[in-house]
This record gives sequence, C-alpha cells and structure tokens, in this order.
Amino acid sequence: MSKNIWVAAGDGDLARVTELVEQHGKSQLRCLSPNGPDENSYTPMHAAASYGHLHVLEYLISKGGDVNVTDDDGDTPIYTVESIDTAQYLVQHGAAIAYTNREGISPIEHLSEDFPAVAAYLQSASNQTAAATHPSQTVTQPSQHSQNAASEQLTAALMESVRGIMERADIEGIDPDQDLQEAVTRAVLNGVVTGYEMSTEDSGMRNQPPPGADDGAPTKRSRTEDTS
Repeated sequence: MSKNIWVAAGDGDLARVTELVEQHGKSQLRCLSPNGPDENSYTPMHAAASYGHLHVLEYLISKGGDVNVTDDDGDTPIYTVESIDTAQYLVQHGAAIAYTNREGISPIEHLSEDFPAVAAYLQSASNQTAAATHPSQTVTQPSQHSQNAASEQLTAALMESVRGIMERADIEGIDPDQDLQEAVTRAVLNGVVTGYEMSTEDSGMRNQPPPGADDGAPTKRSRTEDTS
C-alpha cells in the first residue's frame, strides 16, 4: 500500500512527496498540494515540520507551501515543531510568532512545556523582531552587576536541582539522565525569560511576561494511515 502525502511528508520521503505533488497534484490539487488538509485538517507542511524534515519543507515551500497555513484549530506548522533547527527554518521563511490560534494560544505558549528550548528560541526571535520593528523601544542591556547576580542565582538553582536529582537516583537506583536533561533545558528557558524581564525593566517597557510552563502542552498529531 502506497503512502499518502501526509505520511510521506512525516516520514521525510521526498521522492514520494514529489511524485504525489507533481504527478497527481493537478487532478487532485486540494488533496495533494503542500497546503492540502487531510480529514483532520493536517497538511503536509504540518507533517514535515512536526518531524523536522527540512528537505521536505524546502520542497513543499518551493511548490507553494505556506509556512502559516492553519489547521482547524488555527495552528500553523510552527506549533508542531520539536527542534530549534526546524523552528529557525520556519521563522526564516516567514512563520509568524506574534500569532495566536483559535484558543488564543501563541506558538511560544503551546511549546513551552514539552519543548522549552524551542519556546525560548521563539521568544528570543520575537524580541529581536520587536526591537527591529520599533527601534525607539529597543530593549536596553541590564547592568553587569544585575547580570552577574541573576547568573549566580540561576546557577545555584540549577546545581540544587541537579543535587536533588542525583540523590533521588542514588536512593531509587534509577538512571538520572532524563531528569538531568530536563533540568538543564528548564535552566536555559529560565535564563532567557530572566534576561528578557531584566531588559524590559531597565528600559521601562513593562510588557507581559513570557509564557510559563503551566499552559497547554502540545501533542504531536498521529500520522494519517497509509492510503493509495
């Protein structure tokens, strides 16, 4: 049984995606176009982004793929990403960060719990875009003393977390690698958030704080079953 375009895009099968778009797309444009939704409103663009297949995304975009195409929930492909590389690629090709879906949730909020490093990258990219768009409101750099104090506090918190993880792993006889990785990822996100808040305070720009980890967590959508 041959793969449909959504499964092929999710698998990174560029040959099959190309075949479906170029050989069958003319007669079934809605179904086989880069922006064509399946029965769950999921598009090939969403599928390729979800699994981080940049070569498939590049091809789909060259054939009219829209980096801001939405599903029925109002989610664009960037809501599905799990890696910074994929998020960066989409942003470089025009993916909107200052956007909310039908539930009023931004991609940063959507990704913040399960993929905090990606959310941190998007927050940083959003800040840079805002500074470039409104140079008169450019965020100022906090003082070196403030940076050092914040760094020491974040480092102390990370070390305390690591000690707790290692003690628990020793007592329970479990592998601490996963917990350690999550602790480091949280520290990275906290560092970005802290730096942003310090900058806005020093510049007098009291914006809403970046989203925390209590918002809805994303779940990768199941791939559509293979069909001819």
